Amino acid sequence: MSGTDSGFDGFRVEINGEAQRGDIVLDRPPFNIITMPQRDQLRVAFEALDADARVRVIVLRAMGEHFSSGGYIKGFLEATPEHVSRLAWNIAAPARCGKPVIAAARGYCFGVGFELSLACDFRLISTTGQYALPEQKLGQIPGSGGSARLQKIVGITRTKDIVMRSRRISPQQAYDWGIATEVVADGQLEAATDALVKELAGFSPLAQRTAKKLLNDTEDASLSIAIELEGHCYSRLRSSEDFREGVAAFHEKRAPKFRGV
Repeated sequence: MSGTDSGFDGFRVEINGEAQRGDIVLDRPPFNIITMPQRDQLRVAFEALDADARVRVIVLRAMGEHFSSGGYIKGFLEATPEHVSRLAWNIAAPARCGKPVIAAARGYCFGVGFELSLACDFRLISTTGQYALPEQKLGQIPGSGGSARLQKIVGITRTKDIVMRSRRISPQQAYDWGIATEVVADGQLEAATDALVKELAGFSPLAQRTAKKLLNDTEDASLSIAIELEGHCYSRLRSSEDFREGVAAFHEKRAPKFRGV
């Protein structure tokens, strides 16, 4: 382990240079409730890992049997309107990262915990997991991008069913609807996360960043614009050292050594 920083509110950051991995670990068991100050600190942590040259893949995970039951409820009444207006920006930090981000969840993944996961690129969930946006039970709606991101994934009919009824989503349904990337046995969640980290770290970091930004930027674009942007990205990668290395390794029947340039 290359280092651990626990000077945060309700979570810690771990960096494993050998695995080229940076973990943000929610660590306020049993429910890993996320406070208002923690949201801004999480944003800072994601930005720091994104800028850290030792890290190729970022993992968001939690201690205990639950990923997170959501936010600290009284915090919403105590926060100013200006502070509340920044919530979605903080929780969108995983999506803004140039590096791939994995959310690995077991147990409750509710409210802001689910919204954080939806902002990640890959969502692994154990068979004990449940996703939910329960804000209607409080007389509120999701306020950190949850309903908007979910609608992009599952459509308006299913999003209304989930949001307006505060309905819990089982792991299999989450997988069937395209919310979860993979469902794994509870005892295999860490191993599945390790395997995905290793797989992603083996690709060109430049190509990974390009693919993530292209897909995020073209989510709302027309087909013709998306194809045009894809062509420009392909053209830029065509002149990269990583692409030359990938082609050479393919012909030489060896593993490529990508440097991200």
